[in-house]
Amino acid sequence: MDEQALKARLPDSVAARIQTIKLTDGTVTLVLEASGLDADNRAGLESAVKQMLGEAEGVSEVRVAMVADRAPAPPVAPAPKTPRIIAVGSGKGGVGKSTLTANLAVALARMGRKVGVVDADVYGPSQPTLFDNKGAKPEGRNEKLVPVPSRHGVPVLSMGHLVEPGKALAWRGPMAGNAMAQLVDAHWGDTELLLIDLPPGTGDVQLTMLSKFKPEGAVIVSTPQDLALIDAQRAANLFETGKVPIIGLVENMSGYTCPSCGEVSDPFGKGGVEDASEGTGIPFLGRIPLAMEIRISSDAGSPSAAGDSAEAEPFRDIARKLSDWLDAASKSEAAVSKENA
Repeated sequence: MDEQALKARLPDSVAARIQTIKLTDGTVTLVLEASGLDADNRAGLESAVKQMLGEAEGVSEVRVAMVADRAPAPPVAPAPKTPRIIAVGSGKGGVGKSTLTANLAVALARMGRKVGVVDADVYGPSQPTLFDNKGAKPEGRNEKLVPVPSRHGVPVLSMGHLVEPGKALAWRGPMAGNAMAQLVDAHWGDTELLLIDLPPGTGDVQLTMLSKFKPEGAVIVSTPQDLALIDAQRAANLFETGKVPIIGLVENMSGYTCPSCGEVSDPFGKGGVEDASEGTGIPFLGRIPLAMEIRISSDAGSPSAAGDSAEAEPFRDIARKLSDWLDAASKSEAAVSKENA
């Protein structure tokens, strides 16, 4: 009696389920495919096979193992893609960092990029004013915040959306850092790029960002005078210590044109940031004038970059340079990944 003869003793429906059959020293070992059978049917099949083969000449024992194909695993939804993060920082307050962030976001959105803004200046949030969505409250979903939309197509999250207007926040540093983390770790949907408007200085919010959400790059904003430049250098040093590339420097409030006579003056100096760029080797991205129109449009919740005025052009130019930097960084990353593959 050989294996083929044993197989022939079984009904065709059972024989079709045989994966392996082996006869050794009177012991028959079978592996049967049992997909689609419930427990009772499997037990019945095993009993029948043992009886039919156990009656064969030379067979003293029948051992039956049953296997079944695993049910296909349910499809796993792809994890949401983490947005690329660009930090916008300064060494001190009052240099126009928030205005630059809002205008860069709007300019990049007009270029087709899916941009969001995190207002990480938890003590002095201004993005709700700049994007004209003060009073809006973000919804919560699965213990995460859902960003507040704006009419410029840029979703925003700010402590200004979470606290009552005008209410002072007396938080210790770690609390501020944790608040920033909740704003970044939100439901950003298809947002591909996050601009983080940092508070001035080099405190807990910046340290939390570097440890939890390391930016892909940073833009440093300063006015031209020496004191602001000294503080801006401290901010740049922090990013360099955290191995975050400095994309470039922006000189804000550079030149004021008198609306009456047209004369241009430089109340904060001129060219200081560009000189610092040459001295440090950090790229110079451009300068933004001290213009009444920029202040008025910012207060009205309509960043200059949303229009096509002369005041919008410097923001658009810096946004183009930032966009080129992002594209170059993506190509470089792709090349490294290809080499390591």
